[in-house]
Amino acid sequence: MPSPSSDSPRGSRGKRAAERPPSRFRRRREAATEVTSAPPAPPASEASPRPTPAPAPATAPTPVATTGPTPPPDGPRPVLLLSWFVVLLVGVAALAASAAVGVLGREATIGGLSNLPAWLDGAGAVAVVTSLSWLLATRTAGRALVSAGLALVLGVASLLVGGRVLPTGAAVLTCVVGSVYAVMVTVPAVTFLKAVREALIAAVVAVVTAFAAVGFEPTVASERFDIAALLLALALVFTIVYRLGAGLHGLGRRGLVIVAIGLAVLVVTLAYAELLRRYGAQTFVSSVLDFADDTAERIGAFPRPLVVLLGIPAIVWGTHVRARRRQGWWVCAFGVAATVPIASGLMAADSSYAEAGLRALYSVVLGLVLGYLVIRVDLALTGPKGRRGRRAEEAGPHRPEPRRFAEL
Repeated sequence: MPSPSSDSPRGSRGKRAAERPPSRFRRRREAATEVTSAPPAPPASEASPRPTPAPAPATAPTPVATTGPTPPPDGPRPVLLLSWFVVLLVGVAALAASAAVGVLGREATIGGLSNLPAWLDGAGAVAVVTSLSWLLATRTAGRALVSAGLALVLGVASLLVGGRVLPTGAAVLTCVVGSVYAVMVTVPAVTFLKAVREALIAAVVAVVTAFAAVGFEPTVASERFDIAALLLALALVFTIVYRLGAGLHGLGRRGLVIVAIGLAVLVVTLAYAELLRRYGAQTFVSSVLDFADDTAERIGAFPRPLVVLLGIPAIVWGTHVRARRRQGWWVCAFGVAATVPIASGLMAADSSYAEAGLRALYSVVLGLVLGYLVIRVDLALTGPKGRRGRRAEEAGPHRPEPRRFAEL
């Protein structure tokens, strides 16, 4: 009987051995052996050269659509803004016509028209205060239509109902809204001449407000009217500036000093004048009043101390500081100390248009001189040294702000 060989399917013990599959380790080793035994790839020099693709033409990058909110437009729509300016100009024209008739007499004719209706000045005042309310709300990111609607309702009610309370309240509202908007409509000024321009714009808005306030024909004492309008305007403007100036923590040490000085000048000016009038020595009070009367007789009017010492310098210096730091808004807030007295300059019964105009003119001119001195002192202490350094700072980048009629 032949013995089984090693190649036969039978085992050495005479049993048929099953063919086992190769193990996992053996399969991996065989695969590695096949890879190493594969012929090497031809070198890159022997490979057929591939054609170089032509460069794609340069195209402009495709704008990627963003899902975020679109930025608001820079200011209201031109058509809407133009419409409200037309309303404002119509109101100013009506007030100017009524003022001309009051100065020249009822028998005078204006543009071929005589005997203008008695309600013309009231209608012009309502148009002015409504448009100013809309402009102020648009400038300060408020509800423009709601503000204009409230001003319109109050103005029309004061004309229809009459009496003493509603016309006086409408006049106070007009002075407050116009005075605050006169400060808010300013823009940063890099140079002193631009700061002068902003102060003149604020004064013109205050003059228009003065005619509108007189159009309601309020019956109130001028001193009380001035104090009430000034306090309400200060409360409103500081509420607005609190948001624009990033709150009290955005003031810094320098801003706190500025606000403290402004409040001190305001309180001293108002309180000293009131205390002097009530409790001052009769001889001293008489000498002060005589000096004011003599000055008014010589040059036509006596300037307002609050406008000269605080209001106009605050607008000039504040707009100049706003071009570099947002703390300038806190300085501009004291500009209502100039716009409120100018807006209420016609409230006194014994004050004429010529005297009120000269008083405002003298106050603005003297205030501009004081504002120039304040700017020079500020630049000497905190600005760059030398003429060349100041010119370089003026030509350099400054703090941006929206346009004059855009939302702040």
